[in-house]
Amino acid sequence: MYLELIAIILTTLFVWDYMKNRRHNVMYAAAGISGPRSYPFVGMAPMMIHESPKTVFDLQFRMIAQYGKNIKMNMMGERGFMTADPKMIEAIMSSQQTIQKNNLYGLLVNWLGDGLLISKGKKWFRRRKIITPAFHFKILEDFVEVFDQQSAVMVQQLYDRADGKTVINMFPVACLCAMDIIAETAMGVKIDAQLQPQFPYVQSVTTASGMLAERFMNPLQRTDSLMKIFYPKLLTKLGDSVKNMHSFTNSVITERRDLLQKSIAETGNANADLLNDVGQKRRMALLDVLLQSTIDGAPLSNDDIREEVDTFMFEGHDTTTSSIAFTCYLLARHPEVQARAFQEIRDVLGDDKSAPVTMQQLGELKYLECVIKESLRLFPSVPLIGRHITEDTVLDGKLIPAHSDVVILIYHAQRDPDYFPDPEKFLPERFSLERKGEINPFAYTPFSAGPRNCIGQKFAMLEIKSTISKMLRHFELLPLGEDVQLVLNLILRSSTGINCGIKPRVY
Repeated sequence: MYLELIAIILTTLFVWDYMKNRRHNVMYAAAGISGPRSYPFVGMAPMMIHESPKTVFDLQFRMIAQYGKNIKMNMMGERGFMTADPKMIEAIMSSQQTIQKNNLYGLLVNWLGDGLLISKGKKWFRRRKIITPAFHFKILEDFVEVFDQQSAVMVQQLYDRADGKTVINMFPVACLCAMDIIAETAMGVKIDAQLQPQFPYVQSVTTASGMLAERFMNPLQRTDSLMKIFYPKLLTKLGDSVKNMHSFTNSVITERRDLLQKSIAETGNANADLLNDVGQKRRMALLDVLLQSTIDGAPLSNDDIREEVDTFMFEGHDTTTSSIAFTCYLLARHPEVQARAFQEIRDVLGDDKSAPVTMQQLGELKYLECVIKESLRLFPSVPLIGRHITEDTVLDGKLIPAHSDVVILIYHAQRDPDYFPDPEKFLPERFSLERKGEINPFAYTPFSAGPRNCIGQKFAMLEIKSTISKMLRHFELLPLGEDVQLVLNLILRSSTGINCGIKPRVY
């Protein structure tokens, strides 16, 4: 009796699973998209048993070789496809029907709320429109001073290790610098992360970023309910970190709103209070733009503003950290490229290491920009992007079924030999003005593309340029330490660190 009941239940479940996936399977077959064998209920999960975040890149390359650049996937109920095909990437990134992020981004909701990174539909469109003026070139021009000042702090902190022998992992070094920069530009406050790495807010950002990266890769940490069962202490620690960050952000927002309202009441001018403690004109920060913005005539609430400020604190430090660290790593291992970049910096900025840089000067560092772009090609800060398709949609001539998750394999597309000859080589000349137009804009998407591209990409490029140029003015970068062992994550990382050595430049 019991065996018969079990058999009936199992048969029913298998039939239910088959029927649930049948439409997807038929439509993907018609579209010519195939993939690894899928098992009932668990999909392709069995093939992942012996894989890890360190091996997933190679696994994806093997699947591309076997199934092509569009690969069907079914993993624990998440159905869809992965793509490293620039034609398909263009169709996805250019379409208004495919701008919704997939479920994995839900891991960030507790911290970031429904901010620009995660929001969708009308809310996303309105927020994007509000925030865009915060990256006007006049505001970015003011931010360059922050980039220069904070990168100066970074190099001064490095001098005690500049013996040409000490191995330096550049990721945590760049992380504290990037955190100082984004706090001052997004919130208008100095947190001195480089001088006070134990400051509670800095510790909370570091803790939350690391834990969210782990949750991204560990299936047992994908939901809070699973975390409560398997990792209750970690969930509590994450919750405490998020609470501390929200408390700090809320206090900054409240203080700035009070100042704004006081200024309007006294002078009728929202910007009259923008003076710092020594009477100098205070820089406009993202927070100031949000405080003065309205939707349908109503100001944004403190919670609305906190969502966006927290989003920029998250997106604005980890991504640039990765790029700065990997660019230093590549320059250390390609002395001829480093020498050419350094000479350009001397030609444009002069020999006074302490002289501040301007936005115009950073714009003249054309070869350094090529170096950074090539570094981002080999080591994109965001190695993959997830989207969710809510309705049947034609993409690159293929009818894709509704309720499909899509993973855009940026890392793999940018190492495609069909678009980048000698893809494993570090060749900054690929991005020279003479070769402009040779690169397919959807084969190279380190800042995404289309309507949901990175709103802060000009900000990021200026910050990276400023920081790398400061490093090269002060130090020669040396090829010390282990080579990188890439780890698939929200942000591209290395399990062995992103290492180099440094010694002071004499000139």
